Amino acid sequence: MNDQANSVDERYATTPVTLTGWSRQDTTWMLGLFGTAIGAGTLFLPINAGLGGFWPLLILALLAFPMTYYAHRGLTRFVLSGRAGSDITEVVEEHFGIKAGALITLLYFFAIFPILLIYSVALTNTVGSFMSHQLHIEPPPRALLSFVLILGLLAVVRCGEQVIVKAMSLMVYPFIVALLFLAVYLVPHWNGGILSTASTVPAPSALLHTLWLAIPVMVFSFNHSPIISAFAVDQKRQYGAHAEERSSQILSRAHLLMVAMVMFFVFSCVLTLSPGQLAEAKAQNLSILSYLANHFDNPTIAFAAPLIAFVAIAKSFLGHYIGASEGLKGLIVKSGRRPGAKALDRMTAGFMLVVCWIVATLNPSILGMIETLGGPIIASILFLMPMYAIRKVPAMAKYRGQMSNVFVTLVGLVAISSLIYSLIP
Repeated sequence: MNDQANSVDERYATTPVTLTGWSRQDTTWMLGLFGTAIGAGTLFLPINAGLGGFWPLLILALLAFPMTYYAHRGLTRFVLSGRAGSDITEVVEEHFGIKAGALITLLYFFAIFPILLIYSVALTNTVGSFMSHQLHIEPPPRALLSFVLILGLLAVVRCGEQVIVKAMSLMVYPFIVALLFLAVYLVPHWNGGILSTASTVPAPSALLHTLWLAIPVMVFSFNHSPIISAFAVDQKRQYGAHAEERSSQILSRAHLLMVAMVMFFVFSCVLTLSPGQLAEAKAQNLSILSYLANHFDNPTIAFAAPLIAFVAIAKSFLGHYIGASEGLKGLIVKSGRRPGAKALDRMTAGFMLVVCWIVATLNPSILGMIETLGGPIIASILFLMPMYAIRKVPAMAKYRGQMSNVFVTLVGLVAISSLIYSLIP
């Protein structure tokens, strides 16, 4: 116990008494969080949310910031409550024991890994559609195309975590500009779209049912939990005792940026396309950008939209790979095997490549995967586990009694109950 206390004192010995000013590293992390969240989920959000009608979409827009900020802040606090340098799987074991640690590590992996599969499908569809509709060339066989794309992204992964975060933050700048440009470009094309459903206020039961089923997609669309563990570990290394304060600042700015950008883009899309066109996009299993590229007879949009989609999906794939590989490595280690670090990296990359390639080749429904795999499983890790820890773990007792805890718990329960409902024939 004394050794542990000494290590804690030593850890904070060099911690500044007050926080320094906002640094370039803080901006890099803010954009890295933004980059992880904005991907396939965001590019499919206008389709799924728009099909529900105007009033459910408006309510979801109002819930977006508190729902995402409080949940990710809770998960960050959970990782920060552990020993210095401990990732999420190690913190779970520290607080709940070896058996619970193994279970949560398994859930953590299965919460994130399906997202990689979703991105693999979305990336292959986006590039294939771009080659066919914009370049007017026959794309290679789907199996070959998906293999080359996934292998290319894994080559970036091999460069290491810091390179991934920096690459994602650099990719965010042109992506933000491009997404904003596209949303503004659509303004003259607004024809009412979803407003045709605004005149009819749905019955309370119908409204609640629509919101209930849409929450998991909303959770997925703004999710960046896979990178939260690495983010929290780096914040503790950088700021020590002030890590929670600075990480909350970074999270709040990242979420304000992503909610403002995404919801403007979503409303611009659903005011341009009719509910029937949104349904057509869902049936074609395309992102909203690929559908818009095929919809408008404009060379700039036709080329820009798929490229924006490619960048968004690629950078989110990289961000989620960090979390998925972290979970898989934890499972391998907890199984009793102790391969070397390089061997563990190769095993992880090989497994990811094979499974992502197979699923991308099979081309299952992306929105179906989001509804049944992505959102609800993420909710158990992102929403419920940190709230349970606040109730049970002494290191998190200082966060008890906040109304945000109740809100986060309710959103998590709604997302999980939606999954159970969707599985009932």
